[in-house]
Amino acid sequence: MNLYFRLLWLSLMARFRPRLGALDQSVVRMRVWPFDLDLNRHMNNGRFLTLMDLGRIDLMLRSGLGRVVVRERWMPVIASSMVRWRRSLLPFQRFELRSRMLWWDDKWFYVEQRFVRDGRTVAIGLVKGVIRRKGGHVAPAEVFARVLGHEPEAPPVPAAIADWQAFEGHLSGLD
Repeated sequence: MNLYFRLLWLSLMARFRPRLGALDQSVVRMRVWPFDLDLNRHMNNGRFLTLMDLGRIDLMLRSGLGRVVVRERWMPVIASSMVRWRRSLLPFQRFELRSRMLWWDDKWFYVEQRFVRDGRTVAIGLVKGVIRRKGGHVAPAEVFARVLGHEPEAPPVPAAIADWQAFEGHLSGLD
């Protein structure tokens, strides 16, 4: 139930926060609550992934993508993600979730999401997602055209994304 409260609060507050550009970073400030904990009394690894959803929602709402997704009946879908944990988040600690569009190609969006406490990275996640509509996916060029009026130039592909793509290519042979 607590995630619904966080989602409601995030959605309400997004209206009062500055609009974000396509490559701007969203920063959501949160606190670790007792229901976020696992048996080791630190934030559960699954909760990190769930809170990453909230970071991406903030990014979509504040960039204007949220309105377009609802109007067009598109569905943002995650295809894969990976997280590297470096430190624990303990009960009642405050932290920031920083989310930004890292890169995109003709189908996929890649988002970096970083959990930061006291200026230090606690965990970093990469998420690969697509926008779907009836009949297939919506190309990033179309998404940007609808939201921004143009497609910004994609930054150079980060080495981590290129390595991830290669790894996923190897995994597809295991099906």
